[in-house]
Amino acid sequence: MPNSLTPLAYSITEACQVSSIGKTRLYDLINEGRLKVTRIGRRTLVNAESLRALVEGNG
Repeated sequence: MPNSLTPLAYSITEACQVSSIGKTRLYDLINEGRLKVTRIGRRTLVNAESLRALVEGNG
């Protein structure tokens, strides 16, 4: 059975890979409030819908 689940969130590294945005710029966007994130312990997860909206020009 193929893995066809769409991710709900990406790690910082994964978000950089799927969006072609550099890590520094990604953190800037988070600090500007343009990307929604969830912090679980020390881990920061980028909301997939938020990232998609930003890349599509709606964020």
